[in-house]
Amino acid sequence: MIMGTQIPVRATIPGVEHHDAAVNGTVLHYVSAGREGSPIVLVHGFPESWWAFHKLIPLLAGTHRVFALDLRGFGDSAVAGDDFTSSMAAEDIHQFVRHLASGPVHVLAQDISGGAVYRFVSGHPELVRSLVGVEMGLAGFGLEGFGDVTQGGSWHIGALAAPGIPDLLIAGREREVLGEWAFPTMTTVEGAVGEEDLDEFVRVFARDGGWRGAAGLYRSMLAEGEEFRARAAVPLAVPMLAVGSSGGAFTVQTLAQISGGPLSAVEFDEVGHHVALEAPDRLATAVADFLADVDG
Repeated sequence: MIMGTQIPVRATIPGVEHHDAAVNGTVLHYVSAGREGSPIVLVHGFPESWWAFHKLIPLLAGTHRVFALDLRGFGDSAVAGDDFTSSMAAEDIHQFVRHLASGPVHVLAQDISGGAVYRFVSGHPELVRSLVGVEMGLAGFGLEGFGDVTQGGSWHIGALAAPGIPDLLIAGREREVLGEWAFPTMTTVEGAVGEEDLDEFVRVFARDGGWRGAAGLYRSMLAEGEEFRARAAVPLAVPMLAVGSSGGAFTVQTLAQISGGPLSAVEFDEVGHHVALEAPDRLATAVADFLADVDG
């Protein structure tokens, strides 16, 4: 207790170990689980951290070495600067994978992390066994449309991308923004995001500068479409799995435009945007079956 205020306690689950990796001029927090099998790196979206995967990790750790990363500016990783971009995040992931020294990894990218993960996979294919996209889109392939409020897009994309606006309008209101808007409007499965989950997400976003990671990724999303279309001229050869839920076929349609290798797809009915929290058993089965095919 400090001056009568309880210090928030970091959430955890049995069977995971917490680590910090000093890479690319920052410090990234991650958790690990599992001792055997091919490695898989889980990369969260918005408004999330590694905790988005806390139900999924034990389901994969019996057959895989699992690493769930907090991107720079998210979770318990170092706060991002105002100049943070998806390009920086991609290099963070690149150096993080080298830090693991586990050989080529499977990568699961969720939501807005897709841009950074696409940069990493396309830039360093020798480090990647496969790519799983979960409710993932890319700039240049339709993702920008979700920022167009005149066509049903969401206000938060422009608000987060606008310099200074997150600190002005969102900082200090984390529980209201996450608990009354973000998770209720983006989840379908009742009870999938409980008070413990909300406490953890509020804890990390309430840090000083806690929205800068999200702001940097959304600013990048609104600017990198032309670059990604050019990058896609060299299709990715790694096997891919597209997992869709509330976004329908959007993920598989996106991955089809960057893929030059095997592409599989699964779509979950009656599941919202936060698949790993809402349908961890179904997601684990789909991912494990896919990885088994890739690993042979």
